[in-house]
Amino acid sequence: MTACAIEPSADPGSGGPPRAGCSIAAEGAYAARLARSGDSWYPERWTLDGPEPYAVPLPGNQPEEPGTEVQPMGDGRVLVHRTAAGRHLFSLLYPTGPGTGELPLGAVECPADTTRLRLLPPAPGGERAYALAVGPRATVLWQVAGGAFGPERVAEVPGRCSGGAWLDRSGRILAVDRETGGRTKAVVVDLERDGEVSPLLQIAADSDDRILLADPDSGLVLIRSDAPSPGRGRLGWGVLGSTLPVRFPECLRLTDCVVTPFAIQPGQALTPERCAVALRVDGAFGSWVAVWRPAEREVRHLPAPEGWLAGAGLWTADGELRLPCATPSSPCAVARLAAPEAEGSGSGSAEDAEESAPRGPDGSGGADGPDGLGAPDRPDTSAAPAPAPPRPVPLQQAPLARLVTK
Repeated sequence: MTACAIEPSADPGSGGPPRAGCSIAAEGAYAARLARSGDSWYPERWTLDGPEPYAVPLPGNQPEEPGTEVQPMGDGRVLVHRTAAGRHLFSLLYPTGPGTGELPLGAVECPADTTRLRLLPPAPGGERAYALAVGPRATVLWQVAGGAFGPERVAEVPGRCSGGAWLDRSGRILAVDRETGGRTKAVVVDLERDGEVSPLLQIAADSDDRILLADPDSGLVLIRSDAPSPGRGRLGWGVLGSTLPVRFPECLRLTDCVVTPFAIQPGQALTPERCAVALRVDGAFGSWVAVWRPAEREVRHLPAPEGWLAGAGLWTADGELRLPCATPSSPCAVARLAAPEAEGSGSGSAEDAEESAPRGPDGSGGADGPDGLGAPDRPDTSAAPAPAPPRPVPLQQAPLARLVTK
């Protein structure tokens, strides 16, 4: 299952997604959100993997602040991130009969006027949780849950980092958007190599290239870049390990709307272009849902279910989109939408509907990068032993011929 991002952003065009209504664990069993009763806020855990969804309120000793972050863990506990006088406090909440149990995990101290700390999307496995502390010139990656001695400093990355997407199922390879020298490029942080940083996405030297969402099964990634339209970010897609370029479908350019991908259909290991992608569309008349596949040249627009926690949802492997909803009459519900049937795979004129990333001077996509993730042709390895965790192929290394996905 693909977890939703939780980073708030007052300016979606800057690359950060709008705040989602709740956070869903990577495996999809639990969700967590801040619920409201009158003027008071409190954490609430949702259980999603049973016959019917149900919510458990987890109020603490005092109401939460509206900006408090919450995140579900794989065992059903809820991580809560609070701030007080420059200190970032982390605790795990869990139900204890009629009350709420709380396990303090410790604190991270950051200068309140120079550093911003936020949780990353839920890590695969649900045993650990991470946060980025963004300073003026560098970003520190913290493991804030799942360690032996409270919050642990994992790595320091030069530059100001934002976003966050997990590229594998083990929780080792993390992609973030790093701003240095006035430009933003997606990079990879390897948590098992002392936070080693390597390039992932650099379409052009003067473009801002961000990664929005990734599916570890298929390698499909959704990006936003202003390379094809300088000064204006556009949605594009690519595949880790592929020899095809990043492409920017014309159908994803919606006038006067902000389009944010929030879930990718899992389990499509050999057919990334057939993965259904759920999109949140924010326009003058509110928010709604759209579904798109890379192999198609059409976005299917769907009305948002009543009470949708906008921007939150997950796909099942067989193509059912599940959207958490809360209304006064149904405070904990999940709307289930079947993905529209896929059309035939792209052919012939499909290239007319997409733009490839611009060529670098050498005919490639541009910048230098590390060794790659898997073989481009994805050979059958069913009889081979399980490989070591792979390294991602820099997307800018894909040749930029106008090829058509078959």
